[in-house]
Formats: sequence, C-alpha cells, structure tokens
Amino acid sequence: MSEQTNNETANDKAEEAKAESAAAATEAPAEAEAAAETVEALKAEIADLKDRLLRAVAETENVRRRGERERQDAVRYAAAGFGRDMVQVSDNLRRAIAAIKEEEREAAPPTVKALIEGVEMTERQLLSTFERHGIREITPQPGDRFDANLHEAMFEVPTADQPAGTVVHVVEAGYTIGDRLLRAARVGVARAPEGGPAPSNGPTVDIKA
Repeated sequence: MSEQTNNETANDKAEEAKAESAAAATEAPAEAEAAAETVEALKAEIADLKDRLLRAVAETENVRRRGERERQDAVRYAAAGFGRDMVQVSDNLRRAIAAIKEEEREAAPPTVKALIEGVEMTERQLLSTFERHGIREITPQPGDRFDANLHEAMFEVPTADQPAGTVVHVVEAGYTIGDRLLRAARVGVARAPEGGPAPSNGPTVDIKA
C-alpha cells in the first residue's frame, strides 16, 4: 500500500508539473506581447518628448533671433524721426545756395562770399553726418525712370524730349535710412504732349495735389 501510495503521489506531482509547464508556455507569449507593447509605448513617448524638446529649442531660437533683429532695428532706425526733421534743414541750406546766381556770387564782397562758402560747408558737413548715421540721399537724374518706391510725383511736364514716365525735374531730394525710405524724392515727371503718341512703357504716375 505504501509503495502504491508513493507511486500515485509521484504521478500526481508529475501531472502538476506538466500542467504548470503548459500554463507557463501559454502565459509566456502573452507576457512577451505585453512587454513588446510596453516598449513600443515607451518609444512613442520618447519620440513625442524629443519632438516637443526640438520644437521648444526651435521656438527659443526664433524668439532670440527676433529679439536680436528688433534690437538691431531699434539701433539702426533710432534716428529716423530726428533725421526726418533734419532733412528739412538740408533742404533750406540747399535752397539758400541755389538762390544765389553765379554772377551775383562773383560780384559779392568777400564777407558775403565767405558766408556763402560757410553755408555750403555746413550742407556738406550735414550730409556727411547723415552718411555716418545710415541716412543716404536719393537724387534722381533727368531721364531716370520714375520709381514709385523712391519718388513722389508732384507734377507732370508735357514733353517730347524725354520718354513719358521719366524724371524731368527734382523738386526735393529724397532720403533713405538703412533699407527704409525716410522721405521720397519729390519730382516732376514727363508725359506725352497733347496729340503726341501715348506712352508705351512708362509707369503709371499718381500726381500729388
């Protein structure tokens, strides 16, 4: 009886071992699949965090560049308002010089000639100061094409001597500061005379009242 009991116990344990092995074999793929899903989820989370980090770095760099550009613009164009007022001083100096005819200058006494030279020197010094602060003069020449980005048409001149849409007279010089327009050059623009041929390639010019 004892030996038979022992054999039965051994058989039972063998059956239990087989059952456990079968259960373990069944559970292993499920655990492996769960582990694989966890790894994939972690990879996706890492990729998402990496993407967010790169976006944050890019945004920070954009903000830095924008701030630097705004700082440079503030420095570059700080004199714009002051320069816009000072170009009127340059206009007045130029008018004063242009008002004196050459024969009147030659006949003027030495003191008047010295005064005229002083005004001319002041104008040159003012223009040199403009240059140092990034303010440059726009002075179109007769025959230059009218450019609405740089010129302001004050009147039209009927003429067959120059193509329609070209500059025939400069009323006031224009100025830029950096790459911005401080004041447009004020000009007279040629147009075809009455009964003459219509302009074929001249720009459309808006005349200021």
